[in-house]
Amino acid sequence: MDLILLRHLAPTGGEGRCYGRTDLAPGPGLDAGAARLARRLPRPARIVTSPLRRCRTLARRLGARFRVPVTVAPGWTEIDFGAWETLPWDQVPRAELDAWAADLLHARAHGGESVAMLLARTRRALVRTPRGSLVVTHAGPIRAALVATGAGASGWSRRIGFGEAVAILRG
Repeated sequence: MDLILLRHLAPTGGEGRCYGRTDLAPGPGLDAGAARLARRLPRPARIVTSPLRRCRTLARRLGARFRVPVTVAPGWTEIDFGAWETLPWDQVPRAELDAWAADLLHARAHGGESVAMLLARTRRALVRTPRGSLVVTHAGPIRAALVATGAGASGWSRRIGFGEAVAILRG
């Protein structure tokens, strides 16, 4: 494998909410989840993580288990949903959601980051991340990495579960 991208475990307070850049704490069961992941994942050369707590805390636990260095890399942060951050999804204005769906790559009805901006940022993060790394990140950057590397044409619609690992091969 070139890289393994790992989505963080379920955070506290995220259920039913839009929380891209919101810095939610890790949820209960972090230690047990980290132990389970460490048994399942191959030992990486290093761990690279989003700066958000739900990733950073898991990355540190895994780094201690694997005895490898952990580096924080802002390029792996989740998309910024602007005015939608922390709103329950059912309170996001329907017209704004429709505008976003109509132009997924470029719409920014929320005033935050567009999907095209996320994709560009993820491409830069992919170039900067050394081979053999385990990247603890979010669903958005994982989807963007799948699209950027050609690993999944339907990457934008792919469901990525909490604690799911996705292997990425770069050219």
